Amino acid sequence: MGDDERLGRPVSGWTPPPRPGPAVIEGRHARLIRQVADDNAAALHRANSGDDAMWDYLPYGPFASASAHHRWVREQASGADPMFYAIHSHATGRPGGVASFLRIAPEAGSIEVGHIALSAELQRTIAATEAIYLMMGWAFQAGYRRFEWKCNALNLPSRHAAQRLGLSFEGVFRQAGVNKGRNRDTAWFAAIDGEWPALQAAFEAWLAPSNFDAGGRQRERLGGLTGLVRAAGDPALR
Repeated sequence: MGDDERLGRPVSGWTPPPRPGPAVIEGRHARLIRQVADDNAAALHRANSGDDAMWDYLPYGPFASASAHHRWVREQASGADPMFYAIHSHATGRPGGVASFLRIAPEAGSIEVGHIALSAELQRTIAATEAIYLMMGWAFQAGYRRFEWKCNALNLPSRHAAQRLGLSFEGVFRQAGVNKGRNRDTAWFAAIDGEWPALQAAFEAWLAPSNFDAGGRQRERLGGLTGLVRAAGDPALR
């Protein structure tokens, strides 16, 4: 084994990327806007009302009142990590969920997407899928080498979503945390920069208007397209 193999592959010509921070990330179906409490906390509270289960695997929520939700959004908006975005659907013209960049490590070229909370109105929509694609695209185009997704290992819908989006399963970290008084094992997923061109092509093919019929039903599944790129599938979903 040569020194190059023993010490790892050289990473030449790479410099740490900038920290995230665009005020708006625009797509065809979704617009991501940096979270500002006074702008969208009330609308998000209305959108999330009556769906307490959406908070089951998050370390906060549900919020008993619009004012409590507003206080939480204001506290989160003041920080740089996690960095929250409100997800606005072009179809409805209003915010229906949030997602964030977190564990932002430019020196390592690594960034995570998380704190994803989607209202029933936004779940399973083209806008929801495109929102994560937009965040992934921003990260890789900015120069990040690794885009991560982590979730409670018991949260099978989240594990399925990560795999559908083309992120490879990397294992389960046992007893990684305590969430609302309960043990949390954490499932890890990631995509790397070498996979991005093929993932981007898969997303663009899926998002193309020709992939949807007159009733809005997809002709080709995103998971089928990204499955050709993923390095590893999730054994829990077999």
